[in-house]
Amino acid sequence: MDSQTVEIIGRNYLVSMLVSDGLEVARPERDRGVDLIAYLDLDEAGRFVACPIQMKAATAASFSLSSKYERIAQLLLVYVWYANDPDQACAYALRYDEAKRVADEMGWTRTKSWRRGVYSTTRPSHRLQTLLDPYRMGAGDWRRKVQDAGTARTP
Repeated sequence: MDSQTVEIIGRNYLVSMLVSDGLEVARPERDRGVDLIAYLDLDEAGRFVACPIQMKAATAASFSLSSKYERIAQLLLVYVWYANDPDQACAYALRYDEAKRVADEMGWTRTKSWRRGVYSTTRPSHRLQTLLDPYRMGAGDWRRKVQDAGTARTP
């Protein structure tokens, strides 16, 4: 399966999860680090809340972080694993600061690779999977995550 097909399947999986949780989804015309925008017309406080999403889809477990995404305010990094297998497919959603904390805990930010701006693995260790567990998304989790990311204050 080629990478474009995996991305299409992963994006559709993600969109279906977002819409199932009562969110709206928009797709930017150009890719400048944002693949989708999830939003609520009106949240419980009567506000419009939007959150940009950078999605990484894979046919296996895979995790990466690029420092270039730090510049995008309120960005949600979404990792779709096993995109081609409906029985195994799952997603993890982290704000950049959360993903950076995971990378710090794994020791990645002290590597030569990170000094070049990116670190990735296609073989997540048990430790990494444990660190990612709190960010695994299920039905009902997306609305809260998008609201939290969309209303987060930027430094």
